[in-house]
Amino acid sequence: MDQFYCEVCNQCSRLITKRYSTSFSLGIRVFNKKFRNPIYAIYGFVRFADEIVDSFHGSNKKELLHRFRAETFLAIKEGISLNPVLQSFQAVVNKYNIDHHHIEAFLESMEMDLYNDVYDQNSFKKYIYGSAEVVGLMCLHIFCPDNTEYERLKPYAQSLGSAFQKINFLRDIRSDYEERGRTYFPDLDFHNFTATEKERIEKDIKAEFDHAYIGIKELPKSVRFGVYLSYVYYLSLFKKIKGFSPKKIISERIRINNRRKLILLTKCAIKNSLNML
Repeated sequence: MDQFYCEVCNQCSRLITKRYSTSFSLGIRVFNKKFRNPIYAIYGFVRFADEIVDSFHGSNKKELLHRFRAETFLAIKEGISLNPVLQSFQAVVNKYNIDHHHIEAFLESMEMDLYNDVYDQNSFKKYIYGSAEVVGLMCLHIFCPDNTEYERLKPYAQSLGSAFQKINFLRDIRSDYEERGRTYFPDLDFHNFTATEKERIEKDIKAEFDHAYIGIKELPKSVRFGVYLSYVYYLSLFKKIKGFSPKKIISERIRINNRRKLILLTKCAIKNSLNML
């Protein structure tokens, strides 16, 4: 495989990550260098699949997603793709022996967005697993190629992915409902979102955050800081959301500004340097 071509494809995935998510980009940049391109590749893949179902209005989303799926597994099988995102992704899947079940589960969750407007407990659990938990597991394959270590840290990676996704749902609750007609949290009435319901969701997220933190401390040092930084960003967003009423949550999108992110980065760097994570 031409190395120059591979690097160009890696740069495409890197650009996608930086343009779509400043938080994850900063987290990836503090990884040991050997881990950066593989994680960019995973993010580029999941970001583009998500864009198909969320943004390509006026197009046949089902057909596009099925084509994307077919091209993904063809790229993995052949070890090459002219789609730079899939080229980067297949290289990572094949190098790190990422379980194809994770990819299937992720794409299945993306397809659920084409049909599901309201989720019950079972479909919500399935969606969270496929859209978020398996993404954490793909990353864990890269961080921990040893299968014993991977299996030990697997539950914590799933908790972190789930917590991140549920915070995204709270943050985007208005746009998901008004722009896409979706309500992810089971039994939640968008027009009657109560403090009790919000507290119930937040309690669930906090439990997952607490569980995930145990695993973060056990990660290899070469990636621990980057994962912890993303954890802290999302924890800061979570705390901000907790401080607002349900009415505020459904009326505006809560954000962490770049200045605050830099402050958090500095604090995390100090804690990491002092081995205080």
